[in-house]
Amino acid sequence: MFKKFSFTDKLLFVAAFLSLIFSETMFFLGQKQEGIFVGLWVPSILGFGIYLKLIGSTKNE
Repeated sequence: MFKKFSFTDKLLFVAAFLSLIFSETMFFLGQKQEGIFVGLWVPSILGFGIYLKLIGSTKNE
């Protein structure tokens, strides 16, 4: 299943997942504002990955 993903795709997915785990940890340890701020990184990282994928697909055409 993961064979069709490039190294960059996997790296961005890991970065988003670690950001999610880190934000939940911060939130539940009492740093609620910081946890929410870090949690907002997840869609930004995934959006950046989609952008890179779209740019790469237009160059290949």
